[in-house]
Amino acid sequence: MPPPWPTTPPTARDRASFADAEPRPYWAVQTEPAPGLAGRASADLCIVGAGFTGLWTALHAKHDDPARDVVVLEAETAGFGASSRNGGFLASSLTHGLANGLARFPDELDALDRLGLENYRGLLADLDRLGVDCDLEETGEIDVATEPYQLEELSEAAALARAHGHDVELLDGTAMRAEVASPLYLGGLWHRTGNALVDPGKLVDGLRRAALATGVRLHERTPVTGLGRTGAGVRVSTPGGAVEAGGVLLGTSAYPPPLRAIRRRVVAVYDYVLVTEPLSTAQWQAIGWRNRQGLADGGNRFHYYRPTADGRILYGGFEAVYRYGGPVAARLDDDEQTFSLLAQHFFATFPQLEGVRFSHRWGGAIDTCSRFSVYFGTALGGRVAYAVGYTGLGVGATRFGARVALDLLDGRETEATQLRYVRTKPVPFPPEPLRSAVIQLTRNRLAAADRRQGRRGLWLRGLDRLGLGFDS
Repeated sequence: MPPPWPTTPPTARDRASFADAEPRPYWAVQTEPAPGLAGRASADLCIVGAGFTGLWTALHAKHDDPARDVVVLEAETAGFGASSRNGGFLASSLTHGLANGLARFPDELDALDRLGLENYRGLLADLDRLGVDCDLEETGEIDVATEPYQLEELSEAAALARAHGHDVELLDGTAMRAEVASPLYLGGLWHRTGNALVDPGKLVDGLRRAALATGVRLHERTPVTGLGRTGAGVRVSTPGGAVEAGGVLLGTSAYPPPLRAIRRRVVAVYDYVLVTEPLSTAQWQAIGWRNRQGLADGGNRFHYYRPTADGRILYGGFEAVYRYGGPVAARLDDDEQTFSLLAQHFFATFPQLEGVRFSHRWGGAIDTCSRFSVYFGTALGGRVAYAVGYTGLGVGATRFGARVALDLLDGRETEATQLRYVRTKPVPFPPEPLRSAVIQLTRNRLAAADRRQGRRGLWLRGLDRLGLGFDS
């Protein structure tokens, strides 16, 4: 059977489809920025980063103790990074899927899966309690097979999910194409438990508003330049001043953190996304998708896609781009080559939509670690805690990550803080130039495995034995 994706270069028509697209996240919400920090301030808790991790931390802290003085510092504006650049897939998994969790934390998988579902339900309850409207749709997610070997993988995944009490439905080719009409689809696995779609921009905005309403002080356009111990606390330095805080929590995602220890274990990998113009009624009828699930196909280099609330399709993924040194910069948000490939693959997936144009295109950095899920740590004598390395499933897991990191900072023992999942860290990446060589070789070998019906070669099998991730 021929490979599902075109082997010829993208055409001029593919490139023209996104030529007029706005180079910014479709989800972006325009708000008046909070004032930057000027001079010196003090706080019980200073949070660095106003993405999902930072905002959830602020809300947890104020829920625990409404009198706690909380300051949040953000280098750009709330949600500027991955929190507003993702596809809006809200999943309960804390381990980047059950299979990844089974491979790395087999003795704790039952607890981690339960905690993930509890976190998911708690997140939905919080959104209701806080009045956050983020276009939530509990439609589930379908893993799609586009090659025969992936059908066996879906069967194994279905058995694992059912063994853990999840509601899943295995779809053959006919049933899958009845859900979403693509000539590439050979089958699918519909995850009905713990999966939803949201508008992440509206989610960020809602959490920001809720945090401000509790009395949290937010300073945007305030980058942090350093951390240092001072007396019984920590001094957080910025270009315009400093915060003296009893404790500091870092939610820096893929951005350069003020702790060198994090830089050894997190790399910034760029992901790119296209969003179509609104489809017509006839175009939607041509592809079906009446149940509006999120979709992801089954290769190592996979695409993810979903409908939006106003009738568009978001289509992203496939290429995970690492650049020497792992820079994160606005100039990297636009990548003609990757957008061309995405457009080509979109029209291969939905040939009945030929002629549709894309209204938005963007890129963003993912905080990737070698175990493919969030990890935790403390520094400066326990006065600083952090949660980083989500590797693309942070929309839901950040609420859990914020809770655990805050408990570590406050010295609070919980079921989660006793887990090896929380107490251990992923294998660090080597320094440059070896880091770049290893990552690029691994990307090459993952692409080769996709061409060879999923068969992993010597290099990937070696990484598997070392526990170095790179499994999706």
